[in-house]
Amino acid sequence: MNILGVGIDNLEKSEILKRIESFLGDGKFHQIATVNPEFILEAQKNKKFRNILNNCDLNIADGASIKFAFWRKGKKLKSRIAGADLMDKILKIANDRGLGVFLATNKDGLSSWEETAAAIKKTYPNLDVSGKNINKNETYQILNAKYDILFCNFGHPYQELFLNRQKDAIIGLAMGVGGSFDFWTEKQRRAPLWMRKTGLEWLFRLIQQPSRFRRIFRAVIIFPVKVIFNKKIISGTF
Repeated sequence: MNILGVGIDNLEKSEILKRIESFLGDGKFHQIATVNPEFILEAQKNKKFRNILNNCDLNIADGASIKFAFWRKGKKLKSRIAGADLMDKILKIANDRGLGVFLATNKDGLSSWEETAAAIKKTYPNLDVSGKNINKNETYQILNAKYDILFCNFGHPYQELFLNRQKDAIIGLAMGVGGSFDFWTEKQRRAPLWMRKTGLEWLFRLIQQPSRFRRIFRAVIIFPVKVIFNKKIISGTF
């Protein structure tokens, strides 16, 4: 499904996980994006970002407003998965297989890669986790072949641009994870499960971080307005 020029794969959760497992076994580079309304709005003015999203191997819906966009066209969104939840599912697969994980961490963020790795290994002790604290504008290439999975927390569009630059590296799976590292280190709290399931995680984050008001306003007000009034908001091809 195509929403405002950005493609989203409409798959069940089981189908998403099967595809991810296949990515980790074919010896090729694969980029995944968890697409939320902010991504789609940014893609309207950032052609490079839009092209990267549309060339990802898997685009997963993240955000209740995406579900609304599907309803607008009379379609049903089969599943939506937050980046933090998908990261956890991928880590479980990696732990079971004994895979290597690299954390590209925002140098100016709350959590260092060392702190994040230590927190992850408490839950998934079989993982080989390494990383680097990086300036999000820095050109950095990951060349070590022992890492199968790459997570980056620069926030969009920086994380997607960074990951796309790694496509020649020997990495099976690359995904931007936004604030997920801070959830692992518990420097930020996630919304209660009932708020996540009902699409109200944005409200919890706004209460925690009032500085996010502009971003959240765009996601929960501007994006739905565009969906309602733009007749060409959605097409059935991707």
